Amino acid sequence: MSTYLIGDIHGCYHELRILLTKVNFDPKKDTLWLTGDLVARGPDSLEVLRYVKQLGSAAKIVLGNHDLHLLGVYAGISRNKPKDKINELLSAPDADELINWLRKQPLLQCDDDLKLIMTHAGITPQWDLETAKICAGEVEVMLNSSSYPLFLNSMYGDMPNNWSPELSGLTRLRFSTNALTRMRYCFPNGQLDMLCKDKPESAPAPLKPWFELPQQIPAEYSIVFGHWASLEGQGTSERFYALDTGCCWGGELTMLHWEDKQYFTQPSLSAVKQH
Repeated sequence: MSTYLIGDIHGCYHELRILLTKVNFDPKKDTLWLTGDLVARGPDSLEVLRYVKQLGSAAKIVLGNHDLHLLGVYAGISRNKPKDKINELLSAPDADELINWLRKQPLLQCDDDLKLIMTHAGITPQWDLETAKICAGEVEVMLNSSSYPLFLNSMYGDMPNNWSPELSGLTRLRFSTNALTRMRYCFPNGQLDMLCKDKPESAPAPLKPWFELPQQIPAEYSIVFGHWASLEGQGTSERFYALDTGCCWGGELTMLHWEDKQYFTQPSLSAVKQH
């Protein structure tokens, strides 16, 4: 029984299957953790969703910002951007089934036995673990309700960017969604900065990557995240694992075998074709 964790797939279906073949992944006994952004930018979002869905309980995923955007596009709320390459998925005969399955996925995974937490972007330093679970759960409840289009319509925006237990309603859900699926940098007090996308060495003071600030998550837990391809999987301290290595941009798809911390990578096939 092995636990494998893979960074943002972004529609790179063939790279995903090659990577799983390298380790003889067996869904009958192994577990696959996926950091979100299953779809968009790469060529085969439809095949990725079909494959991950049929893995059933062998796959543990979290929703990323591109997954949420897809839900918005399908609901007629968000604009379909040609660069996302999701037309085939939107027009597929099983699109309804796939979208409804995606809508029911969580924003946070936590395994207390493995002491392992996964979200798409990370966990704001302003939250302890219990608050993170509660706030992720509130978004999940809304996505599973008949009011989910209301949430999708209001999730865009950078404010509020400072956590308070007094936040309520759609503004609270927006903060939680930003913290879990879009965050990169924070101010020293933990307040989110939703604008800077530079590499850490280029970020203006006083911004810091969220994982460099003092954390309220217990030290025995490791946090796995994706979202931040420009990190190239580097620069995090011991208990933080950045797994998005930009496969859809011509980089690599990265897998971590949790039990022995061994990494496996598969270069982008589109990059190979360019050489």
